[in-house]
Amino acid sequence: MKFLVLGGTVFLGRHVVESALARGHSVTLFNRGRHNSNLFPKVEKLRGDRDGDLSALSGTRFDAVVDTTTYTPAQARRIAEILDGRIEHYTFISSVSAYAGFPAGCSYDETAPLAEGNHGYGPLKARSEEALEAAFPGRVAHLRPGLIAGPHDPTDRFTYWPRRIAQGGEVLAPGRPERPIQFIDARDLADWCIRLSEAQRTGTFNAVGPRSLLTMQQFLETCRSAVGCNVRFNWISDDELIAASAEPWTELPLWIPEKDEDSGGLFLGDNQRAIAAGLTYRPILDTIKETFQWDVREGGPPDSPIRVTPITRKREASILAGRQERRTVA
Repeated sequence: MKFLVLGGTVFLGRHVVESALARGHSVTLFNRGRHNSNLFPKVEKLRGDRDGDLSALSGTRFDAVVDTTTYTPAQARRIAEILDGRIEHYTFISSVSAYAGFPAGCSYDETAPLAEGNHGYGPLKARSEEALEAAFPGRVAHLRPGLIAGPHDPTDRFTYWPRRIAQGGEVLAPGRPERPIQFIDARDLADWCIRLSEAQRTGTFNAVGPRSLLTMQQFLETCRSAVGCNVRFNWISDDELIAASAEPWTELPLWIPEKDEDSGGLFLGDNQRAIAAGLTYRPILDTIKETFQWDVREGGPPDSPIRVTPITRKREASILAGRQERRTVA
């Protein structure tokens, strides 16, 4: 098959390219050429901008598109117009943020209400899905991942944990040990993108994982095994973290207060439709170990505009000390 990958050089996109090439497909990249332009030297590269010049795509023909870069319906419509319907299958990387919300304690599947409006990341992803479906009716696979993890992650949302545990000492572990979390390895998602295209499978899918329930305690203990450091976890409740003004999701990655009315159910996505459509998961130990090895060897760019700023060791120690003081007084 002849694939067009929009993006293809930063994180998920580069894994998509690697997967397509490994399966014997022809790949063309379309991007601005600003990131990792030396990657894939034997792959055709078309230069342009989703918000600007798309002329390099004029008259081109592909069997399938994997779109990792579209964020607005305007971009979706421009891409669809330049490709002029000459596509058999289109895989769009949307987001669970396209949903209207994640009420506390409630699981959600692909029929959950979408975010309304035309402002903000989630609503714009939802409108982009609609624009692409209108342009390529019955030919689009809309994939809604949550947290994507793995080597080459520029966000630090996942990598923080194995890195922190490798540093040793007492580790602040957020929330209940038994609270569920979800993430998907970028390589599993990329492989699935290619297989969906090969089978021309369409529809909407929650691209979340792993296959079965994973708790924060299981995740942290697996991190400890992966990096080989015998740290001690000090579990701090949601209420204590809120009182300490800890920032969910960014300062403490993979932590969102379970009772949060808007986001408490974020990690309760139903993935059964995706599994039925062929999504598979590698062991979480492999994801953790290989992400950590990449971080030690190379790591993500420190100036990435989407990189979060996790909690510092000083602030972590302050929160832990404050808890100990409260216990002593009590």
